[in-house]
Amino acid sequence: MPTLSNRTVLIGIASAALAFTAPLVAQNAMKTPGSPDPARISGGSYQVDPYHTMVGWEVDHLGITPYFGIFGNVTGTLLLDPKNPASAKVDVTIPVASVTTASAELTAHLLRAPGEEGGKPDFFGPEPAAAHFVSTAVVPTGPKDAKITGDLTLNGVTKPVTLLATFYGAGKSPPQMGGAEMVGFKATTSIMRSDFNVAGAIPLVSDEVKLNIVAAFTKE
Repeated sequence: MPTLSNRTVLIGIASAALAFTAPLVAQNAMKTPGSPDPARISGGSYQVDPYHTMVGWEVDHLGITPYFGIFGNVTGTLLLDPKNPASAKVDVTIPVASVTTASAELTAHLLRAPGEEGGKPDFFGPEPAAAHFVSTAVVPTGPKDAKITGDLTLNGVTKPVTLLATFYGAGKSPPQMGGAEMVGFKATTSIMRSDFNVAGAIPLVSDEVKLNIVAAFTKE
């Protein structure tokens, strides 16, 4: 049998273990505040959460591999009525100068000035205007899905684009993060970059650009 001294040591070890595991148990008991339940959307006016909204792009490189990057620091608004989703309005601005890739050299190339005076840059150039998307129609295609058609302005050119959007989740952020109501979506589409006069390296780098969008909004 353990001696009194050994029992004291064992009790101390057990107490330390409980003190260490209690926060872990409490943490594991926490639930994510968001849920893919549309009933959690109260509707109203929302602002883009720029920290959790991204526009990912993907192109084909040489027919050998895909290559992708992202645009961040997105701003904008969403008007949403869960009882009438077709009335939704989206207006977002994507700063093209925020483009990021896995290669610092490639990122710099995307924003490089033209090599010759009076020439056109290969891609966006050193001071690209922000891209802008404004919805013109929302057509629900399911309980959580919709086609969002709108005008995309990029590199001074405006073209219609249709997004295939899916509701991802809604809920209130934790109190320590503000406690605001949030709603999130995913969306996909594709564009031909030559339509927007961004034609460098075609066809070695594909004309088609696939866009994968993750958008978070916070209720005002």
